[in-house]
Amino acid sequence: MFSKRTRIKDLLQSDNVNFQATVMGWVRTFRNNQFIALNDGSTNNNLQIVIALGSLEEQLLKRITTGACIKASGEIIASLGKGQKIELNASEVEILGDSDAEKFPLQPKKHSLEFLREIAHLRFRTNTFGAVFRIRHSLAFAIHSFFNKKGFVYLHTPIITASDAEGAGEMFKVTTFPLDGTAPTNDDGSINFKEDFFGRSTNLTVSGQLEGELAAMAFSDIYTFGPTFRAENSNTTRHLAEFWMIEPEMAFYDLEDNMNLAEEFIKYIIRYAMDNNKEDLDFLTQRLEEEEKQKPQNERSEMSLLQKLEFVVNNNFERITYTEAIEILKESSHNKKKKFQYIIDKWGIDLQSEHERYLVEKHFKKPVILTNYPKEIKAFYMRQNDDGKTVAAMDILAPGIGEIVGGSQREERLDKLTQRMEEMHIPTDELDWYLDTRRFGACPHAGFGLGFERIVQFVTGMGNIRDVIPFPRYPKSASF
Repeated sequence: MFSKRTRIKDLLQSDNVNFQATVMGWVRTFRNNQFIALNDGSTNNNLQIVIALGSLEEQLLKRITTGACIKASGEIIASLGKGQKIELNASEVEILGDSDAEKFPLQPKKHSLEFLREIAHLRFRTNTFGAVFRIRHSLAFAIHSFFNKKGFVYLHTPIITASDAEGAGEMFKVTTFPLDGTAPTNDDGSINFKEDFFGRSTNLTVSGQLEGELAAMAFSDIYTFGPTFRAENSNTTRHLAEFWMIEPEMAFYDLEDNMNLAEEFIKYIIRYAMDNNKEDLDFLTQRLEEEEKQKPQNERSEMSLLQKLEFVVNNNFERITYTEAIEILKESSHNKKKKFQYIIDKWGIDLQSEHERYLVEKHFKKPVILTNYPKEIKAFYMRQNDDGKTVAAMDILAPGIGEIVGGSQREERLDKLTQRMEEMHIPTDELDWYLDTRRFGACPHAGFGLGFERIVQFVTGMGNIRDVIPFPRYPKSASF
């Protein structure tokens, strides 16, 4: 019976010996026809299976290869060998799935992350990705735990939508029309979507925020956690075409309330991973230290991965305005010596990742919350400040990756919101349902968005966002 399987992690964490157990997993190595290193994914650590010489048929021994899946039963005993407290003295070994050792891509050696990305369907079996995806699981669980404890309602917002929440226009179209040029057209040659499945032009969602706001006007506190899509032709280590977003929306919140919640939230989920994935974080910390040794001294991080995480959860985030940030950047030696790719020369420009990282890593040396951005570089739904130039927006910047949270107090005043939409050429008739929340019982409210992969990248220390999602989607890549 498969239900009688004991997880390897549970065996290794226990001090019990001299009892019968059955384990199942994948062979990492098999040496001297006697010692199997077995892993079942519950931990990066392997359980040593010991086979008495002559106890198994030669044909069966030949099938115990790297990558093969086996079931082993026997007695758990104290190990005399180095590196493990216990081992399983096998009385029975069964092959559940063979693996051709010569063709199996994951040989017992170090593989590059680029190579592993090409075999993403198998990279889960490596120590690095085992650690990354167990931490990803913990962070996802912690997100639900945090909001549930605070009484938030978990809302599923649509994946197919007719609205562009960000006004970005970089969306994937959803259609049942053929792509051979025979789709019905209007008199002006444009496609007539009235004939399409939904009777109108639709896309994959870029954000669940607008729908989230609707629910916040009834439940007060809601959050979404689901996939979002951006058809942005960006080949960087920080961007994906398909990623997951956490978007809470809260009635009766202003910008300060919003910042307080976001900071508490980030600290909670990081602390949860630190408490529940110590072994995985220790492994990734060591991995990162080895990676750092390959860099020139001046490019190495001042803190280890674990020190960086401790620093974030144990320090208050620095809070400054966009205007203060521009002044700091403009006067920095980095800017004056033209070390920035994008020179800071005037107020109103959009900050780049290099500027955000300078503020966090060089100037303040801690996470930073930037507030009150110029309205010209922010979305239509953000509350306009009394100065007429800025909006009540906030971004949280973290060391290593820059922005991980973007949010704002939302514009609850109908006249101000419609005026801003007209200025930005956003059709009010198409978002009439959204404007109803301002017509019928409007209230001050706020919210933010956290790109899930960004926080996973931050906690795991992985350099490329494609390595923290199981099957990454980016330009020219939709494998598996």
